[in-house]
Amino acid sequence: MRWHGTEDRPRCRKSAGANALAPAVRVYVDSDILIWHLRGERRATAMLRRVDGRVGMELWTGAMQRAEVVFFMRREEEQRTMSFLSRLRTQAVTQDIVDLAGSFYREWNPSHGVDVNDALLAATVATTGGKIVTLNVKHYPMGGVTVEKGW
Repeated sequence: MRWHGTEDRPRCRKSAGANALAPAVRVYVDSDILIWHLRGERRATAMLRRVDGRVGMELWTGAMQRAEVVFFMRREEEQRTMSFLSRLRTQAVTQDIVDLAGSFYREWNPSHGVDVNDALLAATVATTGGKIVTLNVKHYPMGGVTVEKGW
């Protein structure tokens, strides 16, 4: 799959064997990696391809991470950016996610500099399952949230 083209977004993948009906693992891509991909960083593109190629995994992002990308794109980047974002599913922010994110923020902002968007993504993963892929691993010290460094 070409990541800068206009192909359809990745399809929901089924895992092999006895878990053939198990839901795919959500891999939430943080805004830093989304932005690096859009800027042409090959390691970001390779990481997205690697995840997309794995059986039993789906590419997701949080609503606020999508907002970070959409709000700050330039007019001439709009078509390419929106085409790219259409390949990832976006998890909406719910009341439960906001409430948990508030707890994460109050606990971890003073010591780790966790911002509102980080807290919301961590709460999204804690609520829906899956893992976060980011370059800012230190922004996600919360227990029960799986975080992986992008490269």
